[in-house]
Amino acid sequence: MKIIIAGAGDVGFHLAKLLSYESQDIYVVDLDSEKLNYLDSHLDVITHKGDATSIETLKSIGIDKTDLFIAVTNSQNTNFAIAVIGKKLGAKKTIARLNNPQFINNSEVDFIELGLDYVISPEELAANEIKMLLKGSTFNDSIIFEDGVLNIVGSTLSHKSPILNLTVQHAKNKFPDIDFITIAVKHQNNLQTIIPRGDTTFELGDEVYFSCPKESLSKLHQITGKDAFEIKNVMILGGSKIGEKSAKKLCKDNFRVKLIEKKKAKATDLAEKLQNTLVIHGDGRDLELLEEENIREMDAFIAVTGNTETNIMSCLVAKSKGVKKTIALVENMDYINISQTIGIDTLINKKLLAASEIFKHVRKGEVLALANLKHVDAEVLEFEVKSNSKVTLCSIKDIKLTRNAVFGGVIRNGKAHMTFGDFQIIEGDKVVVFCLPEAIGDVEKLFN
Repeated sequence: MKIIIAGAGDVGFHLAKLLSYESQDIYVVDLDSEKLNYLDSHLDVITHKGDATSIETLKSIGIDKTDLFIAVTNSQNTNFAIAVIGKKLGAKKTIARLNNPQFINNSEVDFIELGLDYVISPEELAANEIKMLLKGSTFNDSIIFEDGVLNIVGSTLSHKSPILNLTVQHAKNKFPDIDFITIAVKHQNNLQTIIPRGDTTFELGDEVYFSCPKESLSKLHQITGKDAFEIKNVMILGGSKIGEKSAKKLCKDNFRVKLIEKKKAKATDLAEKLQNTLVIHGDGRDLELLEEENIREMDAFIAVTGNTETNIMSCLVAKSKGVKKTIALVENMDYINISQTIGIDTLINKKLLAASEIFKHVRKGEVLALANLKHVDAEVLEFEVKSNSKVTLCSIKDIKLTRNAVFGGVIRNGKAHMTFGDFQIIEGDKVVVFCLPEAIGDVEKLFN
């Protein structure tokens, strides 16, 4: 598959990194020599300095033979133009990163006819992520399949966790009434993600990911050592597009939302738009203001200003005031893995979310969904099993699955099943697989 990425920024780099594991024919186009040199020295991709809106530039790198053309520059207008031009020049499929909400789910304009096969909005993705995180309050990360029939959740093991110093197998034996699979472990003193085996030992501070059916989800907090709690009162710092979208979505789900915005004109505008949100004009870094607005009574605090440091520091302040759940928006993707270390529940990065959303369009086989976990360098894929797929030829224990992947469960006829040794996958099943990036190709072969 030939793929051209227009834009060598954070989204373009992360996409190129994910795709480089696939042995794809990848080109990255940008005018910034420094960014391209960084790509050259870190990834096995072809870089080309040039203007992606230039017809000559696109022709010179073979746009007419391109399977997927991805426009992820920092300008939505440029991305729109690039995608339209690329399609007209012969690209089979185009994807553009756009921020304007009018481009998302608009029924009045046929964007496919114009040349945009798929449009993503990082702000929309971030707002959806925030809502999902608040619904899974006990966990730092959460991915749901089939409206919650099967769940993948991540949490940090506290000193209260009853599975500390136990192996994965012993932990499973200790809680026979909870249906779960341990799919990933990341030790606090090791940046490497582990696909656990039966003899892997749980340690204090481990970031652990489990898969479980809906029926066991409410019981999983017993394992992590964290108390379950309900979130109702939410404070949002920052009237950005993400803040506005999050407030709208949360109010629709009957959360009680307060939003603090520093700029008076913007706060006034938001107050008119967000009828069910209490909009407050003020500086969210002001401790006196936070106390006046009863921050101690908040169940969750979400910081989505345009300043990463402000978001991190304000979340730490909220934690110190007893807020149970904190979420901070960060610009630097390198920050994603340090949230637990600094005391914030979850850090989110809209560029990382955008890259992961685009990445699923590259997948081979019958991939229904793909998600990226925040604190581990791995992917979660959902496949629909075709007839005669290799995974149907024998039971789970006899499938030759790479050690860098693990089955996370199967959805069959609307019910979740845990994939232990004797389980047999059949045609029509929806199978969830957790794998490290380098193992994706091997996993896909099992479903072809």
